[in-house]
Amino acid sequence: MSKAQPDKTDMISAHFRGQQGTFELDAAFELSASGVTALFGPSGCGKTSVLRCIAGLNQMKDGFFSLKGEVWQNRSHFMPAYKRPVGYVFQEASLFPHMSVEQNLTYGQKRALSSPSSDMPVLDQKDVIELLGIAPLLKRSPLKLSGGERQRVAIGRALLSCPSILLMDEPMAALDRFSKNEILPYLERLHDELKIPMLYVSHDIAEVERLADQMVLMENGKVKAAGPLQKLLADPGLSLASMPDAASVLNGTLASVDEDFGISTIMVSGLPFQIPGIMSPIGTKMRLRVEASNISLSRHMPQGSSSILNTPSVRIKTIQPFGPYMANIFLELGEEDGGQALLARISKKSLYSLDLRKGEKVQAMIKSVSMVTDV
Repeated sequence: MSKAQPDKTDMISAHFRGQQGTFELDAAFELSASGVTALFGPSGCGKTSVLRCIAGLNQMKDGFFSLKGEVWQNRSHFMPAYKRPVGYVFQEASLFPHMSVEQNLTYGQKRALSSPSSDMPVLDQKDVIELLGIAPLLKRSPLKLSGGERQRVAIGRALLSCPSILLMDEPMAALDRFSKNEILPYLERLHDELKIPMLYVSHDIAEVERLADQMVLMENGKVKAAGPLQKLLADPGLSLASMPDAASVLNGTLASVDEDFGISTIMVSGLPFQIPGIMSPIGTKMRLRVEASNISLSRHMPQGSSSILNTPSVRIKTIQPFGPYMANIFLELGEEDGGQALLARISKKSLYSLDLRKGEKVQAMIKSVSMVTDV
């Protein structure tokens, strides 16, 4: 099997171009083969087509894919789908209804043991069962499981095939909000505890903000941008900042906990963020979500007359209009270059009243910060 250059051994490289009926796909990206990479965009933009090309289910004549230096497809070589070490989780769980949950899991493990192409170590079934919390379900029929339970079993079956990459095609699209909230913590555990790269298709930005490390933003069959999630969310040139619920994602570390008031202090780019209700071990990595509409700006630090706990210093990077009466203010945490990006959305009146300008240092007053997940 042919190999890519050595500097590609920690990368996912993909380029698929071709026609599928009336739909034209021309999607290319190269990103780190670690963590969760979200393929994000509106329905019909080509996210699932890319996933199926990676799995070998769709074959583009003009296509290339390599994972950690191993080429699965180029102009002279195409690895058939059955030889590709992928775990694929569809929108519907697609479990075998005539088998119990335990038998479905064993089927996945048998595929790993018989696969001639996967050099991944075989995952222990007990570990996967514990990771996904499905021990009470083992003797049950898939027909008697909730939607969230079925998807957890489907993920377990995919993991037990010992894939080199896990492909997830909107695994929560068919679930109600309660079932989504049930399964999200298990997806976070996969992110934290397994080293298998995951490609996660979604058109729900809240899922992406909670799970993803990287994003491939797609529109009309093309990749508009690809890179770290934080960078793309705060890119003035992309549509993400124009969404009604636009937000920033910040990475930090839990520094201290005030048990009397139930307040935790998380350090982000050297600045303290105080968040209620987090009681994790000191040093835990945290991911925070800040909605753009929950940030106010001031030229001066508020002096004891506000209930707002988080008032970090920020630098204005860019100012853009948002509709006729609002403005997006792209900020950088801290007074020096290199801090994490933050997006604020304020009224046009406030923009002119404060006379805000690019490059200036101001105070952000953050009304609400939510802890998305440990990372």
